[in-house]
Amino acid sequence: MARRKKGRDVSGWMIIDKPLGPSSAAVVNKVKWALGANKAGHAGTLDPEATGLLAIALGEATKTVPYIADALKAYRFTIRLGQATNTDDGEGEVTASSDQRPSDADITAALSQFTGDIMQVPPKFSAVKIDGARAYKLARDDEAFEIAARPLFVEELTLASRPDADHAVLEMICGKGGYVRAIARDLGEKLGCFAHVTALRRIWSGPFDLDDAITLDQVEALAKDPALDTHLLPLETALADLPELAATPEGAARLRNGNPGMVIASGVDYGTECWVSLDGAPVAIGHYHAGEVAPARVFNL
Repeated sequence: MARRKKGRDVSGWMIIDKPLGPSSAAVVNKVKWALGANKAGHAGTLDPEATGLLAIALGEATKTVPYIADALKAYRFTIRLGQATNTDDGEGEVTASSDQRPSDADITAALSQFTGDIMQVPPKFSAVKIDGARAYKLARDDEAFEIAARPLFVEELTLASRPDADHAVLEMICGKGGYVRAIARDLGEKLGCFAHVTALRRIWSGPFDLDDAITLDQVEALAKDPALDTHLLPLETALADLPELAATPEGAARLRNGNPGMVIASGVDYGTECWVSLDGAPVAIGHYHAGEVAPARVFNL
């Protein structure tokens, strides 16, 4: 006998304005519990000391997580000038300091060197794996190790405000895998004054914005209440960057069984990745091949 899943079949996205303190995994577990859902995951980790947009996928929406994880994201963060820390944020120990303070013009000029396709070395206190071990565990044990630089696309990096000589507020739009703490660290080195992050907030991610978000307090207040379901966004919200093609009824049936299915399409190039719907409901994601879509992911709704 097949094992029964625990929880409801809830599918969609819930956008949380994550507070300081809890981990991303803890927030996912709280939302999953509050909804009584049988499956949940998130698209893009926020550290416990970071706040802002955390996109949580429920049920069949977990199949669309890669489309949010790979999307551009925007952050607003504050850096402390004049100090480097071993964690590249305010939680760590100060390892170097300087009395030098750059001007706004100096900061703006330096930021231009961190846009476009760049190479970035993640912080040593990060979840990057080194020979199977997490970097932060090695760092806590004072192990000597190096992290290889990895590519990052930064679409925009600007100086938003300068509260005082010791602090600057920056805004960044970047692709997958970016470490804001590494940006602060490298910018401080470029400016010759050292720097680390003191506050970090994600303000949007792909098609999701903080305007879509509810707080964790709201989630807890509405736990097990059907009213919480009204805060779910449709599964297909995550697929905003893919063209939508309508399936024929026969095509939808074939797609649901994992076979290529007929769609109604015009102006779509051969091989284009798309999502397929029937009467507006998502059926599958796949690639268009001359009147049919070959499914890569099928939604069981």
